Amino acid sequence: MSYRRMAARGREICALCAMLVACASLASASATLFLEEPYGKMGFFTATGHSAVYLSNVCADSPVVLRRCMPGENGVVISRYDGVDGYDWLAIPLIPYLYAVERPEDIPLFADAKMVAFLRDQYRRKYLENVAPDGPSGETPGGIWYQLVGSSYDRTIYGFEIETTSEQDDALIHELNSSPNSSHFHLVWNNCADFAKHIINFYYPRSLHRSVIADAGITTPKQMAKMLVKFNARHPQIQFSRMVIAQVPGSMPRSSNPHGVVESFFKSKKYILPSALVSPVFAGSVLAVFVGTGAGHFEPDRNAMVFNPDGDFEQPLSSAERKTYQRQFKSLLAEYGDSVAAGSIDKEWAKLQSKAKTDFNDQGAPILQLHLEGSLIRVGASAANVFDGNAAPQLVRQILEARLQSELHHSTRRGISRSQIARDWNLLQRAESATFVGTTRLSAVSSLAPAPVHVSLVNAP
Repeated sequence: MSYRRMAARGREICALCAMLVACASLASASATLFLEEPYGKMGFFTATGHSAVYLSNVCADSPVVLRRCMPGENGVVISRYDGVDGYDWLAIPLIPYLYAVERPEDIPLFADAKMVAFLRDQYRRKYLENVAPDGPSGETPGGIWYQLVGSSYDRTIYGFEIETTSEQDDALIHELNSSPNSSHFHLVWNNCADFAKHIINFYYPRSLHRSVIADAGITTPKQMAKMLVKFNARHPQIQFSRMVIAQVPGSMPRSSNPHGVVESFFKSKKYILPSALVSPVFAGSVLAVFVGTGAGHFEPDRNAMVFNPDGDFEQPLSSAERKTYQRQFKSLLAEYGDSVAAGSIDKEWAKLQSKAKTDFNDQGAPILQLHLEGSLIRVGASAANVFDGNAAPQLVRQILEARLQSELHHSTRRGISRSQIARDWNLLQRAESATFVGTTRLSAVSSLAPAPVHVSLVNAP
């Protein structure tokens, strides 16, 4: 090969390397719009949910001071809140925002209201005293500060991720750090979705806007997600992905589907039926807007990957896989000879767990302490430490059965992580082996679940 051809080939290789480096740089930064399902009383009256933005390359020295992430850090979730120490926005690291713990391995298997309150308060006492200080006697304060951490105990979250650049991240950090951070929240014209719109429009100007017709001019979380999907359709060259972050299994009330303003009104019997009786013309107008705007056609989990707290993103469990797990779970319960009906296992465990006290072990992992028959029993509350206490295998088996029953019967199909349900199944079989030594075993269903799909956040389909 001549020198000239070698030089040309060298330039081609250098160009290819530069392109790969550039792509890697792009993939390392992203902004993810969170569409969070409504829950509780607000979910009853207004089913619009909540908006937040996860920034993968932006971290924080405190909830109100942003900086670039260091290697190994996972970024922050930033959102507008109403009445948290007078601030307009606060930034929380991703894992604590979702689960109120610092490490993925400490996420509880089965969460109830007492455990969630404990985990939130312990995180607050360690990191959030400046924005949510103790009460006069050192007690947990009131207010909505609890929305800062443990969001996945309350609701399922849908993520819409779009690539960003480090330069854009630096510019956003400068803008938010240098601007006044004082609350001017208003439910109608300056809510959480308005703030999320501002953040995404900072990266991609005029990409998001409110709907005057479908939402009566109010910015809603679902409308922001719809606009970002449409923006991606117009700009397919920009890397984009969708994900589901499932609500943690447990006895916490399950969240509901997010709606827009007109959609909420139309789909709510407590609103639309009285309106139809009083003013059929008005109800017909609502129907026309609902149909004409296609308000009910947007599916936030369409083509979405499933978020795994360990950092992987996976294809959702198929209907066939879920049914197979359900059949095997039913058969396994029959083999155990359990008297509790399959649909009541999680409720029975919830009753027992409600009598327990949540604490941390020496490694900082959550545990449950129960007084049973005059003895103090400790059982690990997470997958990593569920066998580390002094509980009998039967008790460990109960929490794992409750976890699987909640996953298979109450979770949205698209929110089930293949690797986690395979992990839970294997843990249950381990507990069963310790309980029934020498008996016939069922073959593991974990072979149905392939290994996690390792993909970049911005390269997921």
